[in-house]
Amino acid sequence: QGLWTRARDARDVTGLVHHSDRGVQYLAIRYTERLDAAGAVRSVGSKGDSYDNAAAESLIGLYKTELIRRRGPWRGLDDVELATLEYVDWFNHRRLHGACGNIPPVEYEDNHYRSIA
Repeated sequence: QGLWTRARDARDVTGLVHHSDRGVQYLAIRYTERLDAAGAVRSVGSKGDSYDNAAAESLIGLYKTELIRRRGPWRGLDDVELATLEYVDWFNHRRLHGACGNIPPVEYEDNHYRSIA
């Protein structure tokens, strides 16, 4: 999904390392072919390797803390889905990230592509 939402000239992710667990969806032929076509390298950790999902678990923790617990209780799934879309937009376009030099991820990525153009 992320590759399709990028501008066509920004879709080159050659060298990107895609980390995932051993879930069936991540090992599917079409999925792996798409990663290969984009130039991404697949990294599927070994069974029982607790470090594989550390970044994802951290992000899920932020999501639960910053959105789910703060704005709940929820009336239904539709409310959670809409709030999640708003949260992802805020997280990527307005939330300041220390690892990105205290700028939003989208701005960091735009700066990167401008620097290599």
